[in-house]
Formats: sequence, structure tokens, C-alpha cells
Amino acid sequence: MNYDIVVIGGGIVGLATAYNLISKQPHLKILILEKERDIGLHQTGHNSGVIHSGLYYQPGSLKALNCIKGYHLLIEFCRQHEIEFELCGKIVVATDARELSLLDNLYQRGLKNGLDGLHKIPKEMLADYEPHVNGLEGLWVPQTGIIDYLQVAQKLANLLKAQGATIECNQKVIDIQSQGQTEVLTENNEYQTQWVISCAGLYSDRVTRMTQPDLDVRIIPFRGEYFELKPEKDYLVRNLIYPVPDPNFPFLGVHFTRMIKGGVEAGPNAVLAFRREGYSKLQVNPGELWNTLRWPGFQKVALKYWQTGLGELYRSFSKSAFTKALQKLIPEINEDDLVPGHAGVRAQASSRDGGLLDDFKIIENQTGVHVCNAPSPAATSSLAIGETVSELLLKRF
Repeated sequence: MNYDIVVIGGGIVGLATAYNLISKQPHLKILILEKERDIGLHQTGHNSGVIHSGLYYQPGSLKALNCIKGYHLLIEFCRQHEIEFELCGKIVVATDARELSLLDNLYQRGLKNGLDGLHKIPKEMLADYEPHVNGLEGLWVPQTGIIDYLQVAQKLANLLKAQGATIECNQKVIDIQSQGQTEVLTENNEYQTQWVISCAGLYSDRVTRMTQPDLDVRIIPFRGEYFELKPEKDYLVRNLIYPVPDPNFPFLGVHFTRMIKGGVEAGPNAVLAFRREGYSKLQVNPGELWNTLRWPGFQKVALKYWQTGLGELYRSFSKSAFTKALQKLIPEINEDDLVPGHAGVRAQASSRDGGLLDDFKIIENQTGVHVCNAPSPAATSSLAIGETVSELLLKRF
């Protein structure tokens, strides 16, 4: 089975990359390999469904550039293919005086990233945006929206098939061998290809190391757990309400998100997952957990953020603690207003020296192009990441 390009990973980033490739070069013979029974079953299908604006990211970084470009490409794609979305906007709320300077930093960063309509909300006007919110000052971000990313992934898959690409599920890649022509080996088959693109999400480091054994980055899986508001309490949230994030920690804190299919989510926390696809506390893979715990980068992260980590873990086991965190934003919320929601696992890359990689990381080597770190806002950015990766690879033809 010979192909021009094999794309490893049937999540939204892998599909968007394949879509960019075949749109630019329709003659290419492209194969997408997915280890699960269907596409988009992990990060694509387990996220909060937020269309991110590009507010948080360092100007000029891959995250900022791809998020802002990807935002516009995503909106255009959804309008073209009649995929439901809503640009409802969000507010970021400072709830104590220490957060006011951080909120101003976010505002300045958003301006540098070219966000139109971004503006501060004084305390007395917060209720005009979110009547039940508590805070000293807010920031209005009109570009933020909501969507179902699995619908986007399914449309991409349908378009790929219509243009002649092949998608094969239940094909877990176990090795990539490069001796003259590259061979991609799965548990079931062998595929020959000129080039490989890997977009393997929670296993992106492992797949990349099949072609680059000295890769000095490991994926650390963080589970995010959500509650949902009972339907009779949905009125407490108009759209999206976020806290001011900790600038040293790559997570946004517990927040409220109205969902495109109805209802309101509250969360997530961020706790270490005991397996890479561990969506519940009871799912443990001893080998994967051991590899995480013995990675020097994780050990340094744990030492640096142990207090934050303990707080996140406490909220994971204590509904009252989770509720207390939400009450900073909406004091009227009670434990009885919350019912268990879904959980997702974020693939967060960590370097050996203890850094949680803040930016996307894309590696080129002799076999092709490998996306090694693409956490949030990867779904928003997917079409732009796909364009970036496809351009890198098409230079080789």
C-alpha cells in the first residue's frame, strides 16, 4: 500500500492538515490513520467547544498567529458548510485587587494581537453583560464563540473522502521505519509512503520518537473535569464567564461556558491523569503513570506548582471546593445546582528542564513533519496549523 503522505492521527488537527494538503495538491495520494474505531474521539470530542479569540497568547508566538488566523478560517469554513456556531462573546473577571494588573496585561496583549472591540468593563457595568457575576472589573472579548468541534472534524473527514483521501480507523501505529522509502507499521498493516505527518495528540511524543529518538519532550496528561448547571439554573450564565488566569500556569481556571447544544458547563479543574486517555479517576495505566512520574521535567513542574496542584486535586474530590471556586465568579451558585459533566484530557508537553511548553511545537525531520505540542487552542487553530504543516511538507515535493 503506497501513499504520497501518511497522516497519523484522526483528530481535528490531523484532518485539517490532510484537508489543506489535498486542497492544494489534489493529485496527492493521502492516507489518514486513526487508532480508534472513529475519528475525533479524544481531545477533539472531549473539549469545551469554545472558539478562542487569541487573547491569552504571546504576540508573535505560534499559538497567537495560528489561533488568530485559525479563528477566521474556522468561521469561514463553518459558514461555507453550514456548521452551527455562535460568536457570543465572553467576559474575563477580576474578583480581587491582585488580579486587576493581570487583567490589564491581558487587555494589552489582546490589543497587540489585533482583537477589535476588546474593552474594559467597570464594576458597575458588569451586570449589563452578566447579571449574576461578581467582580471588581471585567474584560469584554466579543470574538469568543461556541461550537461542536466534532461536527467540524466529521465535515473535514467527509470532504477528504470526497476528494479521494483514505481514512482508516482501528490502525494503531507501532513503528515508523525509514530505510530508503518510509514504512508506517500498524498492529494490522504496513504502509509505504514518501512522507509522514504526525498529529497524534496525547501520544504525539511517542510517535515522533519513532523517527527522532532523542526528542527531549514528553506529553504530560492533565484531566479536566466538568460539572453542568441544572437546567433551571442556566439563567445564571448568559454566555461565557472566565476568571483571570494564573500567568505562570498554562490553564485558564474554572469558568462557565454556555454550550452550542444547550446547557452550561462549569469547570474544568486540571489534575494529573493516571493514563494518557484517563477520563476518570479510576482509569490507571501503571506504565504510563510511571513514565510521567520519572520524567525530570514533570518532577520539576511538580515541585514548582505543588500548591496549585494540591488545590486542583482537592477540587477533583470535593464538590464543595469546586463550588467555592465557582462562587468567586457567581456567588449564587450552590452545590445542589451542579451535576457531573464530562471530562477531557489535555496533552501538555513538558521539556526535560521542567518547562510546560507554552507554545505549539512542530518538528521537521528526515521522515516529515511532526506536531509535538498542540494543546488549547488547537481546535480553534486547527485549519491554520494544518496550513502551516502542509506548507512545510509541500516544500519537499
